[in-house]
Amino acid sequence: MATLPDLDPGTLPPETAALRARVRGFLADEPFTPRCDCWLTGADPAFSRRLGEQGWLGMTLPARYGGHGRSPLERFVVIEELLAAGAPVGAHWISDRQVGPSILANGTEEQRQEFLPAIARGECFFAIGMSEPDSGSDLASVRTRAERVPGGWRLHGTKVWTSGAHLAHAILVLARSASAGDDRHAGLSQFIVPLPAEGVTVRPILAMTGGHHFNEVVFDGAFVPDAMVLGQIGDGWRQVTAELAYERSGPERLLSTFLLIRLLAERADEAGARNAVGGLLARLWALRQASLGVAGALAQGRTPDLPAALVKDLGTRFEREVVETVRRHTAVEPDPGSADPLARALAEAVAQTPGFTLRGGTNEILRGIVARGLGVR
Repeated sequence: MATLPDLDPGTLPPETAALRARVRGFLADEPFTPRCDCWLTGADPAFSRRLGEQGWLGMTLPARYGGHGRSPLERFVVIEELLAAGAPVGAHWISDRQVGPSILANGTEEQRQEFLPAIARGECFFAIGMSEPDSGSDLASVRTRAERVPGGWRLHGTKVWTSGAHLAHAILVLARSASAGDDRHAGLSQFIVPLPAEGVTVRPILAMTGGHHFNEVVFDGAFVPDAMVLGQIGDGWRQVTAELAYERSGPERLLSTFLLIRLLAERADEAGARNAVGGLLARLWALRQASLGVAGALAQGRTPDLPAALVKDLGTRFEREVVETVRRHTAVEPDPGSADPLARALAEAVAQTPGFTLRGGTNEILRGIVARGLGVR
């Protein structure tokens, strides 16, 4: 991995300016319609492959696994530009953001060779099997079972709100491989399940708008060979906790509604609207510095669970407030079929807003993590 000088939190090295300019030039030539919440709702496998050709997927993975040995801060610059532009990044998002680093940290050499180069090329998309019916954000309560059988394991259970499973080539599943006993976090393991697979059914969960982003995934005795266990049996909780630091702290927790700020700024012709835009941008800058601080910690090999939880809590609340602020300062009504970019983007944001503070852990769960980290009982 590329080495970095000591950085103050929130500081980007000067060489990232040229990288940012390259990404902007690339996006200017790409024919896509900008979307709010593009990292969930905007999936275009062909676009993902073109990003892979540019070297902008698997950026932090070592070159021997098809990656590019870049730093988390360089990756931050790329994804910040993609999100600000509303680009269709949903197909590769999970595999690039968290599965690749998790396989690198916990996988066998065979798993790394099989999956990481394909992730970096934009040819292997992963889904994450964590949430379950009636479990909410309490991952320790998962009921999906991993039953030991000769040569491997059989999975039994159901996962819900599984983003992109209908596009995925594999799913990373958290399952209970042994009784928890007195420790609810014990007895959990992670399994890589290539898709499609016998004993695995993917069913769409359609949004109110008819959009298909989420899925229910049912495991009915699906066989997973020992070679597809990720990490150590029983070590799933530690692995998932480290993985969530990547999931909770990135620019996507701040920029899902950035398109609305940009569009409002373009037509803010009265003082109240201009002041509102200025206030949103000032808050966004502060949150961005916090997110950069987490990226800097990752660049130094640390696992900043508590700061990541804070970024996610504050960032997703900000995203909801962006929608409310824009609605107060414009007469435009949300309309997904409108030719007006603001009306269309506002409709996308309104439809997605309920999920901002749920996905990746509810705000209540995140505040519990912070409280425990601070020693609050």
